[in-house]
Amino acid sequence: MSLDGNLTLDILHKAEKGGYGVLAQTCYDAQCAIALVRAAERARSPAILQIFPITLAYGGGPFLQFCLNVAHQASVPIAVHLDHATDPEHIELALSLAEQGIPFDSIMVDASHADTDEENIAVARPYVERALKCGVAVEVELGRLEGGEAGLRMISDAKLTDSKKAETFMRETGAVILAPSIGNLHGSYINPPNFKQDILRDLRRTFNGKIPICLHGTDELPDELFAECIKSGVSKINVNSWARDPYAKKLGEGLLSKPFPDAVEEATDVFEKVCGRFFTLFGSAGKA
Repeated sequence: MSLDGNLTLDILHKAEKGGYGVLAQTCYDAQCAIALVRAAERARSPAILQIFPITLAYGGGPFLQFCLNVAHQASVPIAVHLDHATDPEHIELALSLAEQGIPFDSIMVDASHADTDEENIAVARPYVERALKCGVAVEVELGRLEGGEAGLRMISDAKLTDSKKAETFMRETGAVILAPSIGNLHGSYINPPNFKQDILRDLRRTFNGKIPICLHGTDELPDELFAECIKSGVSKINVNSWARDPYAKKLGEGLLSKPFPDAVEEATDVFEKVCGRFFTLFGSAGKA
């Protein structure tokens, strides 16, 4: 099977040509997924519904199937992506579900914890080959981001992406989406972020639109930095706590004082509004 018609790639390639970014929003439960779809349909925007491996392990095939249904039945293009699959059991679960006919549109095989690029390639390549047979696009990370969030492995010793190695790295892994390390990190920034935009621009020149670039580590970033990264060539933008935290706060408060359906609806609305803001900020509103 080839990746012709792969939904994640279709969405990202259109974003690259159009010069806008695509929100890849982490969803933890059914309400988050529904909120993202509502927001995307209201904004007429493409989107990516993203889940972490710990959520996949908890909900398994039934939850993945729900996410696929709610995303693919939307009136705008919404792909479903597995973020930061680091541990072999999580990658195996995702690929075994794909082989059973419940495939993600794309997954991230994250071997950035490896000591060398060669080890990263050796870990990723077999998974990429299996994913390709199921029509699943694979994202990989060249370099290493520090930090951790929401069940992700904690990583230290950040390593910036060497853009000169990117073309060989992508060819040898066989992956088709690249997550670079440009000074970004997972979790809160202690100091104001200093992103190396030259790395993004070098990658854009190297790949000339053939390999979409994904921005990780977006907690608390100022709006102008998002815009600058899109201008430098980013098309996939991973977002987590911006929507998660106000959603969880609203849901927790509501469950203590309101009927359950009312609390859920109000929290869903909070999540939806955050997504809507990013569609406008990233320039994807009205593009679906």
